[in-house]
Amino acid sequence: MPVKCCFYRSPTAETMTWSENMDTLLANQAGLDAFRTFLKSEFSEENVEFWLACEDFKKTKNAEKIASKAKMIYSEFIEADAPKEINIDFSTRDLISKNIAEPTLKCFDEAQKLIYCLMAKDSFPRFLKSEIYKKLVNSQQVPNHKKWLPFL
Repeated sequence: MPVKCCFYRSPTAETMTWSENMDTLLANQAGLDAFRTFLKSEFSEENVEFWLACEDFKKTKNAEKIASKAKMIYSEFIEADAPKEINIDFSTRDLISKNIAEPTLKCFDEAQKLIYCLMAKDSFPRFLKSEIYKKLVNSQQVPNHKKWLPFL
């Protein structure tokens, strides 16, 4: 005869932690994927893509790769009419343009901070109110917060 054991699972534990702050969301692959999906629906995925590119860039060790990655980030996100141009102020864009010839691992820090703040103040709160997030939360809820699992 199978024995039933009570297994408690906090409803939507992982998904709910994403609402704590944007760092928690960005550090979780499923959270990041959901956030990207939301940003794509709003046609603003370039922000998180730029932020992720900067995170990857800061881990670069090889000087040649620093230069090539910096030029790629610049051409993809910073320069005028870039395919995924981010919305940053003129002075930040101008500073990066002047420093791109001899880039350092800190050359995108100011722009990355601006984009992070933009996402934290604008996109992140909208994400938490979005149907995408609500559906994820609701799909993971367990009735009565308990789930009975038979163990043989």
